[in-house]
Amino acid sequence: MPTPNTSNKKAKLNPNGLKRVFKMVWNDYKWLIIIIAILVCVNSFANVYGNAFQQRLIDDYITPMLATSSKDFSPLLSAIIQMIVIYAIGVVASYVLNRLTVKISLGTLNNVRERLFAHMQTLPIKYFDTHPHGDIMSVYTNDTDTLRQTISSSIPQVFSSLITIIMVIISMFSLSWILALITLSFSILMLFIAKKITHKSGKYFRQQQRELGHVNGYIEEMIEGSRVIKVFSHEQQVQEDFDKINDTLCQASTKANTFANILMPICMNFGYVSYVVCAIVGSYFAIHGMFNMTVGTIAAMLSLNKAFNNPITQISQQLNAVIMSQAGAARIFEILDEPSESDSGIVTLVRTKLENDQWVETKDYTGHWCWKHPRSNNGYELVPLKGDVIFDDVTFGYNEDKTVLHDINLYAHAGQKVALVGATGAGKTTITNLVNRFYDIQKGTITYDGINIELIEKPDLRRSLGVVLQDTQLFSGTIMDNIRFGKLDATDEECIAAAKLARADSFINHLENGYNTYIHANGESLSQGQRQLLAIARAAVANPPVLILDEATSSIDTRTERLVQEGMDELMKGRTVFVIAHRLSTIMNSDAIMVLDQGRIIERGNHDSLIEKKGIYYQLYTGALEID
Repeated sequence: MPTPNTSNKKAKLNPNGLKRVFKMVWNDYKWLIIIIAILVCVNSFANVYGNAFQQRLIDDYITPMLATSSKDFSPLLSAIIQMIVIYAIGVVASYVLNRLTVKISLGTLNNVRERLFAHMQTLPIKYFDTHPHGDIMSVYTNDTDTLRQTISSSIPQVFSSLITIIMVIISMFSLSWILALITLSFSILMLFIAKKITHKSGKYFRQQQRELGHVNGYIEEMIEGSRVIKVFSHEQQVQEDFDKINDTLCQASTKANTFANILMPICMNFGYVSYVVCAIVGSYFAIHGMFNMTVGTIAAMLSLNKAFNNPITQISQQLNAVIMSQAGAARIFEILDEPSESDSGIVTLVRTKLENDQWVETKDYTGHWCWKHPRSNNGYELVPLKGDVIFDDVTFGYNEDKTVLHDINLYAHAGQKVALVGATGAGKTTITNLVNRFYDIQKGTITYDGINIELIEKPDLRRSLGVVLQDTQLFSGTIMDNIRFGKLDATDEECIAAAKLARADSFINHLENGYNTYIHANGESLSQGQRQLLAIARAAVANPPVLILDEATSSIDTRTERLVQEGMDELMKGRTVFVIAHRLSTIMNSDAIMVLDQGRIIERGNHDSLIEKKGIYYQLYTGALEID
């Protein structure tokens, strides 16, 4: 059973992650951000002005009216109307502000996912072979969502709070510098404690994001392997393994949120103490007539004290969200910073036609292709695409510590069928991966129509190859869409012809909607053999000169195999074909058969010559030896 990833290795935190996100947001929404900044200032001014207005309301209007018993309410009414207008402006500013932040946050989320997906298409196969798919998916969902929350809520809140704090400080010092200093002293102590707590919670929030990726990766792996789990009755073991990594996530989340949740009560209590101290000191000064302290000043200062402490509390609380989004941003940029698949190729694949016995480039579809090979004289040579593949003394390993292929020499001339036979791990699939340049070799050369494949641009190289794998991959869509995936501009007639060639037309027509039948979840409604037939049809519609069949008929029953083999024989005519097969009956007519063992070719020849040698192939064919 696979074991959960419970590594305690610290997540690589990119301290510039959020900075890069903000730069991205600024580049995409510069003018909206400027408008938001103005609206934040307007909203903060309205709130602070309203609190400070209490001093004027009491000292300039209410107290004089009480002292003189005046019944003239017009000055008071005028001041109240003025405040209503200012508050109304603040409400409108807050409404527009919220609408714009939603637009920016969701737009940024959309842009980040688009950039992630676009960059992911450029990554080498090795990256996906070495990273759990569920963990990658977690970056698209959980980590990007932390950014959305930060951009839509945390950052505007922090910015608004900072503006409010600045305006409140100015207002407080203009009313009473002593009470302002008392408020500031408590706030400094509050910030010091908040810093200590957020440092603790930030560590666990980063661990939470990492462990969440592990959980998603494990779930994705178990869903894919659900049949195997049930076949071997390992539900209990899987549950226990999941409980381990889920408990690790729970522990990290509990610690992170424990520290985060105690921050608000601590800051609020400090705010209450500050409020009470200001009330006591201010009342003492007012009673004794000190520092020109008035009842209106005390009321305004107490309101401003709340208006000052609340933003401090909000900033402290939002710091946890910012730290969590920093962990998410680090994981996002881990993917975006992954180097794209290197491609130093200069040779491209172009459409051509014959004119006066010379190949010339054309934009029309003629069915003829040539390699466009630049030359030193600024010209180029058109080399006809035939499918002639040669391995010359090739040595390769997926990592430097272990060599998989040793000194491989083989050739597959245009139109030849080359079969690769050997035990699991002998290097058969690795050879086909090298033809595709999914990996680059460490030693030797591979030529394609006489051109070193390292000189051919990878998209053009792969366009000339058709691949049918043992594990078929179908996509959500119609049967026709899945066949057309081999050639996106193929007509319906071409797709149907390819299906007939692959002997898939019969079962397709028995489906309720024929070629328009919609399939989901990798074609789970189809049998394994039917999915394999569609994969073969998809390769057929691409019409490549080189075809790679990696156990292409392994999931098909014997009766279906005979039908498929007829179509495959038709498909293979005039093409260079690499065949990997456990069923030797499917490769008997190969032009060359290579028997591999531990990364070396130990036997080669056609079926008859290898039988005469009575070596490993002979033992495999007669059943004296089985392929593992």
